[in-house]
Amino acid sequence: MLVERRRTAFPTAFLTRVGVAWAIISALLILVNWGAITTWRFPDPDDTMRLIQVRDLLAGQSWFDVTQYRADALGGGVPMHWSRIVDLPLALVILALTPFLGTASAEAAALVIVPLITLAAAMILAARIAWRLLGDQETTFTALIVALCVPVVFQLGPMRIDHHGWQLVCALAAVNGLMARSGVTGGRVIGASLATWLAISIEGLPLAAVVFAVLALRWLRDRRERVLLVSAIQSLALTSATLFLATRGFGDLATYCDAVSPLHVAMFAFGAVVLTILGRFEPIPLAMLIGGFGLAGGGALALMLYAAPQCVTGGGFSELDPLVHDFWYIDVREGMPVWHQSLKVALQYAITPLIGLFAAIQLAARSQDWLRAFWRDYAMVLGAAILVSLLVARAGAVACLLAAPPLAWQLNQWLRGIRTIERPLPRVGAMLAVACALLPTLPLALAGLIMPARASEAASPLQHVVQLKMSDCRIEASSDILNALKPGEIYAPLDIAPKLLFLTHHSVPATGHHRGNGTMRLVIATALGSSDDARAALLERGSRYVAICPDLVEPQNYAFHAKDGFAADLREGRTPDWLQPVATAENTSFKLWRVLPE
Repeated sequence: MLVERRRTAFPTAFLTRVGVAWAIISALLILVNWGAITTWRFPDPDDTMRLIQVRDLLAGQSWFDVTQYRADALGGGVPMHWSRIVDLPLALVILALTPFLGTASAEAAALVIVPLITLAAAMILAARIAWRLLGDQETTFTALIVALCVPVVFQLGPMRIDHHGWQLVCALAAVNGLMARSGVTGGRVIGASLATWLAISIEGLPLAAVVFAVLALRWLRDRRERVLLVSAIQSLALTSATLFLATRGFGDLATYCDAVSPLHVAMFAFGAVVLTILGRFEPIPLAMLIGGFGLAGGGALALMLYAAPQCVTGGGFSELDPLVHDFWYIDVREGMPVWHQSLKVALQYAITPLIGLFAAIQLAARSQDWLRAFWRDYAMVLGAAILVSLLVARAGAVACLLAAPPLAWQLNQWLRGIRTIERPLPRVGAMLAVACALLPTLPLALAGLIMPARASEAASPLQHVVQLKMSDCRIEASSDILNALKPGEIYAPLDIAPKLLFLTHHSVPATGHHRGNGTMRLVIATALGSSDDARAALLERGSRYVAICPDLVEPQNYAFHAKDGFAADLREGRTPDWLQPVATAENTSFKLWRVLPE
């Protein structure tokens, strides 16, 4: 039977244990990613755009203005839905290091330092759960499991500076609040963590709702636990309002579905008022309490339905043009359900969280009193995270992180059992089974070694990512040529548009960000249409150049669906006479043309 052992929050012994693991893992990540670091090869176009946003901020763009003015510059720019919260640590590191290293080296350092700081925060918060509730061995195992979980390491590795890593930290901070001895302190931590997560990305809303549902169940189980929920909702409302004013200001008070807006703050405030009043009148009959919960949640939902019903029916992507939806949105694999992923990716996102959920249930069954309630609540949150990840694959990183502490306990149990096995063959089999649990793709890797031909026959839905990494599209090799040209708009596929913005002073019609829906459609429709139609569209728009990397997936996709289209002509070398080639660097697939006037 497990007993409660909540220890000091951050003692030296704990920080040393996790710090050693973090240092080793960080060194390995830097070594593995050294080529990408030295060549500025970002893992995702969003990371490129993030650094562009930070550059614009440091160059004098308003803190409250997150518009990307070089995307659809002819139309006034594209308003981004991103938060300055994520820009802040990058900007601070760059500002601090620039006097000593120069701007370029300071930026390069920030691309490594900030993600590894995020990794350290995630490892500490995950391992802290094991440290306070399980044991020393489980603490070390938790830190190592975080490093073995591919979805987590991808979001927290060098060059990965987009907002996903900070979302993981916020999720873990909220769960840590469930362990607090003080209901007021725990509630404040939970509310502030969830508010920060939502300010960074509204994607955290489903799991935030689950956490508050768990807090409501605690209140129903024990009326004394009401302090935790009341404190949490008050903290959520207050922190959300503060962060909105601090990062958005009063310049844009419109309601958006893809970012926290005044409507969301009003919903949180309404819930806080109702639950605060409810807590003041305790003890009250159970029916009245449940009715109060219904009023808090139902009233907030009614506000949303009245003021922004589109946010309930489809969210920020509901208004995408059908062409943008079919040729861009459904190809953003990380945003698709897990059954749209390859088997390899699906295993990485599913196996670790499911084993962690099983372990959390076992921990609840073997514990008593407060600890049993905690692990029961933890299992509910983890189970909800798994369900969310089934619908949106990138959310699997949150589920993997939450699974780490209970999985560490399960791993310790397995290793203890293996030590009692005397016969060598069963022991080896058990160790292989444990390895497969920690590395779900190990059987597929072994199968690939045994049957490489058959393994290569299975087309992976993530071949887009593989081809992107293997492409010879080295735009940076031609950056001097590009910057010597007169500034103008470069018509380019969505995936390479951020790199063009990053390396040059030119503009592009659109990047792969949904608020630029109109010009995203223009890019796609032009690629699919005839070269004559493309000429008319680009001349009307005033685009000065055309760029393409034929070996990337996006133009290949256009050419597949429109074999006589503009993108197909450029890929096959059927260059229309209204385009004048511009010489680019050798040993790169990047091609550039100047649009000739009529």
